[in-house]
Amino acid sequence: MTQRAPHSFGEQTPEATGSTGHPGSAMIDAGAELDPVHPVRLPAPAVDPRGLTAAEVAERIARGEVNDVPVRSSRSLREIVRANVFTRFNLIIGVLWLIMLFVAPVQDSLFGFVIIANTGIGIIQEWRAKKTLDSLAVIGEAKPTVRRDGVSAEISTSEIVLGDLVELGPGDKAVVDGTVAEADGLEIDESLLTGEADPVLKHPGDPVMSGSFVVAGGGAFTATKVGREAYAAQLAEEASRFTLVQSELRTGISTILKYVTWMMVPTAIGLIISQLFVNNNDFKRSVARTVGGIVPMIPEGLVLLTSVAFAIGVIRLGRKQCLVQELPAIEGLARVDVVCLDKTGTLTEGGMDVTEVRTLGGADDTYIRSVLGALGSSDPRPNASLQAIVDAYPDGEQWRCTQTLPFSSARKYSGAAFDEGGGRESSWLLGAPDVLLPEQDPALAEIEQLNEQGLRVLLLARAEGALDGTDIAAGAVPSALVVLEQRLRPDAGETLAYFADQQVATKVISGDNAVSVGAVAGKLGLPGAEHTLDARRMPTDPDNMATAMEENAVFGRVTPQQKRDMVAALQSRGHTVAMTGDGVNDVLALKDADIGVSMGSGSEATRAVAQIVLLNNSFATLPSVVAEGRRVIGNITRVATLFLTKTVYSVLLAVLVVCFQVDYPFLPRHLTLLSTLTIGVPAFFLALAPNKERAHPHFVRRVMRYAIPSGVIAAVATFVTYLIARHHYTGAGALEAETSAATLTLFLVSMWVLAIIARPYTWWRIGLVLTMGLAFLVVLVVPWLQDFFALKLVGTTMPWAAVGIAAVASAGLEYAWRLVSRRFPA
Repeated sequence: MTQRAPHSFGEQTPEATGSTGHPGSAMIDAGAELDPVHPVRLPAPAVDPRGLTAAEVAERIARGEVNDVPVRSSRSLREIVRANVFTRFNLIIGVLWLIMLFVAPVQDSLFGFVIIANTGIGIIQEWRAKKTLDSLAVIGEAKPTVRRDGVSAEISTSEIVLGDLVELGPGDKAVVDGTVAEADGLEIDESLLTGEADPVLKHPGDPVMSGSFVVAGGGAFTATKVGREAYAAQLAEEASRFTLVQSELRTGISTILKYVTWMMVPTAIGLIISQLFVNNNDFKRSVARTVGGIVPMIPEGLVLLTSVAFAIGVIRLGRKQCLVQELPAIEGLARVDVVCLDKTGTLTEGGMDVTEVRTLGGADDTYIRSVLGALGSSDPRPNASLQAIVDAYPDGEQWRCTQTLPFSSARKYSGAAFDEGGGRESSWLLGAPDVLLPEQDPALAEIEQLNEQGLRVLLLARAEGALDGTDIAAGAVPSALVVLEQRLRPDAGETLAYFADQQVATKVISGDNAVSVGAVAGKLGLPGAEHTLDARRMPTDPDNMATAMEENAVFGRVTPQQKRDMVAALQSRGHTVAMTGDGVNDVLALKDADIGVSMGSGSEATRAVAQIVLLNNSFATLPSVVAEGRRVIGNITRVATLFLTKTVYSVLLAVLVVCFQVDYPFLPRHLTLLSTLTIGVPAFFLALAPNKERAHPHFVRRVMRYAIPSGVIAAVATFVTYLIARHHYTGAGALEAETSAATLTLFLVSMWVLAIIARPYTWWRIGLVLTMGLAFLVVLVVPWLQDFFALKLVGTTMPWAAVGIAAVASAGLEYAWRLVSRRFPA
């Protein structure tokens, strides 16, 4: 556990803070129930500032008063097995498999063994993904600070007990319900729970809801409800679960399967009647050929392969310390065409260095350094800028702090009042110069020059009076400029170049000065970095704001609400927006963006609302996430076309068989062989191959506009070959010869579909296609394989006719695909 000395937060009355707290607050009986959505203030509790003792903690643990909510990052093994085994299509195939085991040779039951193998692979891969997610969730778990026996220490969320004194600072999330015990300008955002956008100023006695987070100030609260009794406990548990749903890809596949079911049922019934009763066939042969017609209608491997692709994506990203809190986020980031970046913590590292202090107005340099040291020591949780000042001037505790004004992203400055001794008191503000200075101040020109060099400048100003007015900055006297140098991330430039190469627009949105942010972005090679805009001059109309967002690349002095509005403006123009950030001021925008990406070292609030957490705090990991998403979507779109082409030609073949009242041309073994060589094995490799193509919408439409013509052409060519063979072959063994000719045509046409889908060609894709063709050739020439699969080409006329028909069909396929591609470009 990480320990530090406790910090006592000063209590502030409503009069001192200029607020009456939460709207509608009222004093109520301490034992009254709290309405979690409209909380009211309790009387200030009598709390031991040292927190619970070790004995009290042990006593509460013995009574079971522990925050033992089981937060799961993934499905249990039982759920994984159930989801992969007990599916609608596995049930259908399982029944057909059992039937075939009794009425036909084992080679006609191979499809059942294939399904068992596929299901096993799906379970194993998802189990691996579960272990990856679980381990990453432990790494990224929040560690609230609890005060016990007068010592503050970070503990696991599950170790909090009833009555614990939990400390809060900017960005911290309340993990249990409680009552404020200490407050120092404590402002809490409850929008994730109540929908109220404005932060609520909290005072001792006010309720704190789990799931809310601190936006400014600090304090501590006493845990009053832990475990499943906490207001947001169930929501948190539900939100953190591993899921494979609620994505366009998964929804699209479900839609396809629904339509396949409706097509398959009547077709299968017609086929059963045709084979069993109309043709008066031998019962076992009729059953075998009926099953051979039904099984290939089911694209059962598509669902399993999609799950495997997602699971392997999680494992790959996990190795790069990327926690995917919602699996569809992998897919979502691949569809992104605009990435909004927060400069601090994304383009720059968290740390800064003080490079220079320039006094103004004849201020004494030694005295200014004492002021800066005192400001640094006044904040128990300094932000990056103040931490740089603390590092530069560590000896700053000689003055007593009498009042503090926490930094606020909306205000753009912080402050503190000191008793310097000898009856001297002073109040100071530290923040953005262009906010604290009037527009015509001559110092702004000097600051502009520093900003153009990519340096960050803070203004130290002496305030008049106490820090409790509504316009504290008015009349403040500038005393010094604090020049800070930000540490650029060494890999940020390459990442920005990657997004530019992938035609993903990058927008840098920061609370800092626009010129300074633009200079930093320019150093990193951001395209359009010279197009900067001060958000204070940003139009408020959503349409005009969207235009400004599209025309500029860098935005400074952006408030948290403006970040949210900017995301909405881009979305209104049809953009898919990703937002990255690590500070509490990014939470609203992260929540509203299509994909929220948080840094692992960021605030607990940002990690809670983000779909993706970069545990290694490296912005350079984002290209890997984008690439993984594109690989999954692009490859599943490819292989889905393979699976659904088979479904279309299987359904159409069954319809033609029923209409022409002939034997179904295939046994299950034939279609198992064809499916394995032209779909199963190739699809597995194609689904895991690299794919940098940007994801496109309308998954179902894109797949079906290729699968339908391909399936129709394959079915017609195969059936024509079969009908010709029926007239060509007579006598004993005619059906087997007819089947062999039809199988040859269907294989060659299916191979051409595979060859089209494998484009653009690489050496391994060409090798994959050739290997599948060679495997089929081996079956045709090896005698025992001929017998096993009941495939034997008779004569030369019909086999060459089958090849000729397949060649014509392949030319038709090529024309159909090119026609569709021209009429429906990506």
